[in-house]
Amino acid sequence: MISSPINLSFEFFPPQDVEGLEKLLSVAKKLSALNPEFFSVTYGAGGSTRDNTKQTVQALRDHFDVPVAPHLSCIGSTRETITRILDEYIEMGIKKIVALRGDLPSGMRNPGDFSYASDLVTFIREHSGDHFEIKVAAYPEFHPESKSSSEDLSHFKGKIEAGAQAAITQFFFNTEAYLHFVEDCRAMGVAVPIIAGIMPISNWERLMKFSRTCGMDLPIWLKSRMDALGTDEMARRNLSIKLLSHLCRRLQQAGVTDFHFYTLNQSKLSLAICESLLRVQRDE
Repeated sequence: MISSPINLSFEFFPPQDVEGLEKLLSVAKKLSALNPEFFSVTYGAGGSTRDNTKQTVQALRDHFDVPVAPHLSCIGSTRETITRILDEYIEMGIKKIVALRGDLPSGMRNPGDFSYASDLVTFIREHSGDHFEIKVAAYPEFHPESKSSSEDLSHFKGKIEAGAQAAITQFFFNTEAYLHFVEDCRAMGVAVPIIAGIMPISNWERLMKFSRTCGMDLPIWLKSRMDALGTDEMARRNLSIKLLSHLCRRLQQAGVTDFHFYTLNQSKLSLAICESLLRVQRDE
């Protein structure tokens, strides 16, 4: 069986200084050789990286012929602020956007004019019509604030009904969780692409901390295998490449064609995993 072509995309976060931006552009150059569908650029809690996000988006557009999809989170923002940002992106020629609820920064209590990502999607459509291709977040193992899987699926469907055209999942290490989530979405009549979010493990301790923050449980088998390697970072990275390459191949065998890599502004692990995936496809 010959599989369908693979579509790759990569997420970056906005660097804080010129040196960081130069390093990011070097990373993006290596990843651009894989002909990605798009680069995405994150947006800090409460818009804390708004200017850096815009500058990073512009730099990527100036240097590469790859569409850029800036993240836009709405929590803590007013309609006026979101309108200005959308108008800026329209003027820049941006055609893709990742619409998120986001998190309030520590100490901020005012949620702003938007309560949910679906509110933001609705507003983008009302303000900009069909100018933007809108992607939203999806949670194969369900959002930590959801009371049940059915509630989470209902919220997700609401974002699609509001006008989103695709979704990018939170990273996961359980293939079946993703496949079951997609199956449940299809059963609810949600037919948009659901892009698999892949997190190469470049720093195990940081991944554990991040997972706790977002309420995600890492598999016990993964913890055991990583802990067994102690502080041997090279061994951990090699294991990451092996495990994530296997996960992606299993997804591909199940018919998945869209993969979004959370790069953490690094290229080595994402390149190795993608090249493994593409090599298998070429050999079929």
